[in-house]
Amino acid sequence: MKPEIFLPDDYRPAEDEPFMNDRQLEYFRRKLLAWKADLLAESAGTITELQGAARNIPDVADRASEETDRALELRTRDRQRKLITKIESALRRIDEDEFGYCEKTGEPISLKRLDARPIATMSLEAQERHERREKVHRDD
Repeated sequence: MKPEIFLPDDYRPAEDEPFMNDRQLEYFRRKLLAWKADLLAESAGTITELQGAARNIPDVADRASEETDRALELRTRDRQRKLITKIESALRRIDEDEFGYCEKTGEPISLKRLDARPIATMSLEAQERHERREKVHRDD
């Protein structure tokens, strides 16, 4: 087990530090864990709401509106469930010292990109190439 790393509250990874040093890894670990905790808390609230919302609404329009809201909420939760899986994958990459490196090129992913999207698995350039290729195949 690694010793606990002190991070000041205002710490941000900087380009002049060694890439993916212990402080940076701890910063991203905390960021991912906080994001996951927020998503799980939201999901718990949704479950409580949906369990309490099973009521009989006599007006057809009101019932349809509530069903639409419920379906939208469930789709949102499904996206969040998939996001939690990606967060857990990023946490595993931190534990395995693979976090921050592009899965396609092996090059470092920029700190700005990781700070904005810590679940990123590709550099911006590799992601753009991947999306262009995907668009070409989708249009066929």
